[in-house]
Amino acid sequence: MQQDTFARTPEWEIVIGLEVHTQLSTQTKIFSAASTAFGAEPNTQADAVSIALPGVLPVLNKGAVERAIKFGLAVGAHIAPRSVFARKNYFYPDLPKGYQISQFDLPVVGQGVLTIQVEPLSGSSKPYEKTVRITRAHLEEDAGKSLHEDHHGMTGIDLNRAGTPLLEIVSEPDMRSAAEAIAYAKALHTLVRWIGICDGNMQEGSFRCDVNVSVRRPGGELGTRREIKNLNSFKFMQQAIDYEVQWQIDTLENGGKIQQATILFNPDTGKTQAMRSKEDAHDYRYFPDPDLLPLAIDMNWIEAVRATLPELPQTKQARYVNELGLSAYDASILTASREMADFFEEVLNEIPDQAKICANWLIGEVSAQLNRDDLEMPECPIKPQQLAGILKRIADSTISNAGAKDVFRTMWSEGGSADAIIETKGLKQVSDTGALEMIVDSIIAANPSQVAEYRSGKDKVFGFFVGLAMKASKGKANPAQLNEILKRKLAA
Repeated sequence: MQQDTFARTPEWEIVIGLEVHTQLSTQTKIFSAASTAFGAEPNTQADAVSIALPGVLPVLNKGAVERAIKFGLAVGAHIAPRSVFARKNYFYPDLPKGYQISQFDLPVVGQGVLTIQVEPLSGSSKPYEKTVRITRAHLEEDAGKSLHEDHHGMTGIDLNRAGTPLLEIVSEPDMRSAAEAIAYAKALHTLVRWIGICDGNMQEGSFRCDVNVSVRRPGGELGTRREIKNLNSFKFMQQAIDYEVQWQIDTLENGGKIQQATILFNPDTGKTQAMRSKEDAHDYRYFPDPDLLPLAIDMNWIEAVRATLPELPQTKQARYVNELGLSAYDASILTASREMADFFEEVLNEIPDQAKICANWLIGEVSAQLNRDDLEMPECPIKPQQLAGILKRIADSTISNAGAKDVFRTMWSEGGSADAIIETKGLKQVSDTGALEMIVDSIIAANPSQVAEYRSGKDKVFGFFVGLAMKASKGKANPAQLNEILKRKLAA
């Protein structure tokens, strides 16, 4: 079992902040009409604006701005009525302009907060709630990509990503463990997908995390941070933080000093390694982009975007707990994705007042089968109305829980309605009191010594009678009715 790094090093305090690059879900780039579709042949979507050929001018994508506003509203942040695009100057092979258009001192989204549920990685502590402050979120364009795939040691440059719209979400250094960093990143990943501003595809680079890590003595001044770049997996994030924290602690305890640096995590070795010394803001020589006017956002625009926001995960969680009586844990699992929450509510529409059994089946059987088949919620072969059909027959005692699982497996692989499967497979429970009493009477008559044992106070013998009765009914006896009849007859 993985352990929480902080739990292993109580004499040191871990300090973590995240910068998350979220690719916005527009069809075109942030300053041009070139496509943002993933998977095109290299450089087929690198238009003149994206690579800043002489004489071209950038034009801001309104859809990108609306998505930034939507995120700001979702985290309770201030939306700047006036923000400015700047040129961030640096040389990199996949940045042919020699600068990146970004935002510096006047970002579109100001301070906000995100409340997260933290599951400690060690398993020795209880889950807890934590609020992480968001410093800012600013719009910028992505760079291209260097491809180190040539067998002769050559590197290719693919500029398709150049100009793709990003919202960079910067947190305060509020996280104190790998568990908190992962919980925050996952909550952010859920949120941007929930409100429809990003597809969240980490394999395609739509959601990438830079993790700033430092250590200090508890209560002391902040230590020197090192930035782990471009983590696109929660698993790798945990491994990278764990290794980096231990490396920094070992370095300091051996008398060394931490140098501010940009580092990479190698998942093959499980180690971080320095890539370059870390630049400060003044090294980029920011200045307002002369080709772009300041971005003005009025209240009418903000309110129009607000009207498009769905019920947010935290609001939905609170409603599930307060109105439906679900546990905080169940509510958090059900709101881990918008698709899961929508599925749950559609099932609940069919069988109101059965929230707990709906939650249990979605979190249990449905999620387990999705994992086994490596499917996402939208690919679930069973529709909400079909699952509701199974749960109705559990509720009215037509089938047992075991029978319901049999129906579920058949429905998953073959389709069909619950009632049709129950009929075809003969899974209906025996709820006929007379029939059950006849079974119980014959079992009691055939087992006088066990009856005597039960009546002398040996309650464990009861299971013996239940087993015989279920066998006699071929597993179809209604368990609740059977138990009631058995207890009454044995006590007589």
